[in-house]
Amino acid sequence: MAGPLSHVKVLDLSRVMAGPWAGQMLADLGADVIKVERPGSGDDTRSWGPPFLAATDGSATKEAGYFLSVNRGKRSVTLELDQPEGQAVVRALAARSDILLENFKLGTLGRFGLGYDDLKPLNPGLIYCSITGFGQTGPKASQAAYDFLIQAMGGLMSVTGERAGRPGGGPQKVGIPIVDIMTGMYASVAVLAALARRGQTGEGDFIDLGMLDVQTGILANQAMNHLVSGRVPQRTGNAHPNIQPQDVFACADGDLVIVVGNDGQFVKLCQGLGVPSLASDERFVTNAARVRHVDLLRDQISQVMVGAPRQHWIDRLEPLGVPCGPINTIDEVFADPQVRHRGMRIDMPHPLAGSVPQVANPIRFRAAPIEYRRAPPLLGEHTQEVLRELGLIP
Repeated sequence: MAGPLSHVKVLDLSRVMAGPWAGQMLADLGADVIKVERPGSGDDTRSWGPPFLAATDGSATKEAGYFLSVNRGKRSVTLELDQPEGQAVVRALAARSDILLENFKLGTLGRFGLGYDDLKPLNPGLIYCSITGFGQTGPKASQAAYDFLIQAMGGLMSVTGERAGRPGGGPQKVGIPIVDIMTGMYASVAVLAALARRGQTGEGDFIDLGMLDVQTGILANQAMNHLVSGRVPQRTGNAHPNIQPQDVFACADGDLVIVVGNDGQFVKLCQGLGVPSLASDERFVTNAARVRHVDLLRDQISQVMVGAPRQHWIDRLEPLGVPCGPINTIDEVFADPQVRHRGMRIDMPHPLAGSVPQVANPIRFRAAPIEYRRAPPLLGEHTQEVLRELGLIP
């Protein structure tokens, strides 16, 4: 069965992560996504390795793992956007597209005659999503940005990492490009909302999406902790700032994560640990009290848990309904029985490597299951095919 967006055409002029993540999401949902790249070099992430995909003969291809993570399902076309011929092809593609994604620096596409105001007369229904570091307005609008920079400027690093004075203390970035990914997710939501509106009005829209705005928006509870109290949130390591006990605890053979979400779960945790008296201690009986006495509580739990291996505690706590689990490495994630059962790794045919592994889309439709139609494309793999569809070559 065709995907829910099988009727949608997307022109993806973006590169690196945020825009391509949105493009891959739309492709997974069935859209025909045409990715425009520079001749010769293509998307910057094609060269962001090692690692590179191994060819069938064992040699390395030019397909970096970074690129392969975010460009599944697309068709690649190479065009020189600063040349009239390339601009003409983009206009032809935009005229028949529902959605356009781009993340060039402010004003770049306008100089090429490919800005929203240039393309709207060709296609009034076009939904044009522009992703930049700082948005279309403001004192930093013209500046470039990358995920790492925005994690720093947007406050994320100030609340991520161990607190000062502890081993390893200091600000840390998240181990994945989380701002890029979340920007891509917001872009996906935005273009689909605009698509729904177009179904009612017939009008397209221009979407201005800034990475710093996104990072500010996803500060979530930390932002509200500050706005409500006036206090500046600090790094707390793995400990949750509002709910306790939620932390990493050392066991005899490694670390275990405990995630208690309410007072009832805390009672069960104390039962499982063999220290039921903790649950009636006035310093720990409510979550607010546990947060106020978190250091003392952590010491009490740590003294118990270090005396037995992880699996011992998992076997005791899981039957009681206490959320807990090991800190898996990436290979352990893909070996996890639940992850394997859910099919989160897939393998797709690839012209150079025979097959390429991919991380599956986590969305599960009952009526229109996601169909993985194309591996991440080779540079310019579909140029002739697309030009022929446009009637520009025989």
